[in-house]
Amino acid sequence: MPSTAIPTTNGEGNNNNVSHLVPVPIPEPAPNFDPSTLPDASSPSLILTHPTPAERARTWRLTHPMWGPALTEKDYLAREAYLTTVPLARNGGITHWILTVRDMPPDARPVLSSCESIRKKAISVRDGKVTEGVCHGIASVFTDPVYRGRGYASRMMSELGRVLKGWQAGEEGALFSVLYSDIGKQFYAKHGWAPFESSHVAIRPRKREEGVKEVAVPIGYHELAELACVDERLLRKDLASRRDGRTHVALLPELDAFLWHMMREDFMTKCIFGRTPTVRGAVAGKPGQRVWAIWMRGYYGGLKKMEGNTLHVLRVVVEDENRPNEELVDGLRSIIRIAQHEAAEWFAQEIHVWNPPPKVKFLIEKTGIEFEFVNRDKDSIASLMWYSEGPAEEVNWVANEKYAWC
Repeated sequence: MPSTAIPTTNGEGNNNNVSHLVPVPIPEPAPNFDPSTLPDASSPSLILTHPTPAERARTWRLTHPMWGPALTEKDYLAREAYLTTVPLARNGGITHWILTVRDMPPDARPVLSSCESIRKKAISVRDGKVTEGVCHGIASVFTDPVYRGRGYASRMMSELGRVLKGWQAGEEGALFSVLYSDIGKQFYAKHGWAPFESSHVAIRPRKREEGVKEVAVPIGYHELAELACVDERLLRKDLASRRDGRTHVALLPELDAFLWHMMREDFMTKCIFGRTPTVRGAVAGKPGQRVWAIWMRGYYGGLKKMEGNTLHVLRVVVEDENRPNEELVDGLRSIIRIAQHEAAEWFAQEIHVWNPPPKVKFLIEKTGIEFEFVNRDKDSIASLMWYSEGPAEEVNWVANEKYAWC
């Protein structure tokens, strides 16, 4: 079908070099269907399958007003295509799904509901027994307004939950799947995704104070690989030490998981500001004694309004929690001040730290920096479907932080 090539960038800073061209399908008008003539949501004539490029592009166009108002429609379509090429998503890492009518030809059938899943590495530990596996992150659940109120999203999610258990996961199957509900807790819980803690610390931006010397230093792209490696090692050690009869799970904080967020951020900041950030976090202390935070900037308001523009802390790591609290507090305070400056410079309304563990929350409280603790009950509700024995509510989701979101 017709397409246009949109230049994209890599690296950091004000980079105008074209790294490669992403073919972006030009959406054609969707076929017109009278909803009253379509099968009921319970009909065996409906099928969960994969969209054609044209069907996928038409869905992207429909979701632009909801999820992409910070970008032009053209840039939003280009971003969605670009995100299929980044390390976490390429080579089958991302799968697009639609609910449609079984016997109708592709590109001439209705897309009744749609979503996508991204394959991620995960781990499950119970009394020291480690199980390596796959988790699927579900995102972009959407139903065309024309087809809403007929139960199609419910049908899609009911089928998807079962399908993902064996999708791209080998003989053992996936460990679990996760999603982040923006419509409260009930809908997805009804279909098997139990809601988990969904809270965040909110901190206001603040410009850098003159003459203040920070003990923390900025993190750029080049530091991410080493930090992700250390983070994963520490997380595995923590999980293996938990021998309380419960099952503890986590999505691994691997480099590709961070890059998915940052390459998405780069695309957006390039479109909105004409440049990309260089500061991706901050770290304080010597190796083995460090505290660090990694972040990304997300935009819904763009330059038109600040509402929805957020500097999201993807992950906070304390290498040695037994270090004197004074040292840890000093380091984290400096890290937060750098984040505040970055948020102010990049037109963000707030800084969010998702589900801080008790130690991190304690340290934040001791920094003296003003913050608000928010329990979310409608937006970004972390939800998990457990594919092994026992209810999901009995599973302990460790490191339930923003890096796991998609």
